[in-house]
Amino acid sequence: MLTITNLSKTYPNGVQALCNVTLNIPAGMFGLLGPNGAGKSTLMRTIATLQQPDEGAIDFDGLDVLREPDKLRKILGYLPQDFGVYPRISAEAMLDHMAVLKGIKGRGERKELVAELLIQTNLYAARHKNLTTYSGGMRQRFGIAQALIGDPRLLIVDEPTAGLDPEERNRFLNLLSEIGENKVVILSTHIVDDVSNLCPLMAIIAAGQIVVEGRPEDLVKELDGRMWAKTVAKDEVEAHYQSYNILSKHMVAGRTVLHAKAESNPGEGFEARRPLLEDVYFAALSRVRAAEKAAENQNQEAA
Repeated sequence: MLTITNLSKTYPNGVQALCNVTLNIPAGMFGLLGPNGAGKSTLMRTIATLQQPDEGAIDFDGLDVLREPDKLRKILGYLPQDFGVYPRISAEAMLDHMAVLKGIKGRGERKELVAELLIQTNLYAARHKNLTTYSGGMRQRFGIAQALIGDPRLLIVDEPTAGLDPEERNRFLNLLSEIGENKVVILSTHIVDDVSNLCPLMAIIAAGQIVVEGRPEDLVKELDGRMWAKTVAKDEVEAHYQSYNILSKHMVAGRTVLHAKAESNPGEGFEARRPLLEDVYFAALSRVRAAEKAAENQNQEAA
């Protein structure tokens, strides 16, 4: 169990990236969903002991992470949003080098481990190729392979499918699903479908705060009977945003479809629709933005 309690972080430029973040994350896949700039990477880097928070605590199975970061690093696997590799070295040689850095001294043990990781990530056939020749998806799978060295108990992956084509994305998500059966795996992403497809538990972070958490199916069920859709002309969009609680706008076969949230049918051509996790996400962001706008107006009035 990973327990995060009242974690806060403000950068020197005055940006508050985290504000009293509290989460309890059990073994299995956990999705952290949020837009760019929400604080996801700051939270991941803090859990991974790459930076210190201003306040708060992190406990992993009884280990005080902030006080004993070196102990966590021994049982941690981390795939950051951007990671560098030596371009003119093969995947096999690079993983062997990383295994040495992880403290695996025996050559035979390393050889066996590297082979297992390359097979697990479907890279064994390309093990002798230089990493510079790898596609984006292959690089991400290599990133998971290096993160799994030492059989970590906590695995953090930050925006792992951004930029991948559909085939590589599916392959990567299937790999994560297999890994996540007996470890604490945190998937940090802005892609709703990644969380919907993989994670039995999730949280939505926005403006540095956890605004929603729970089981995806339970969160979606809370919107039953409260989601409505309407196809409109482009010149009608702005008026609908002014008159209704529009959560999102979609283009379907070249036509604009608005998704609204309301306790009952708003009328005027809206029709009931089955809610999705995407609606939970947009509803949460809508609440945060409304609160930010209200606070801004209050400050302006006070000035």
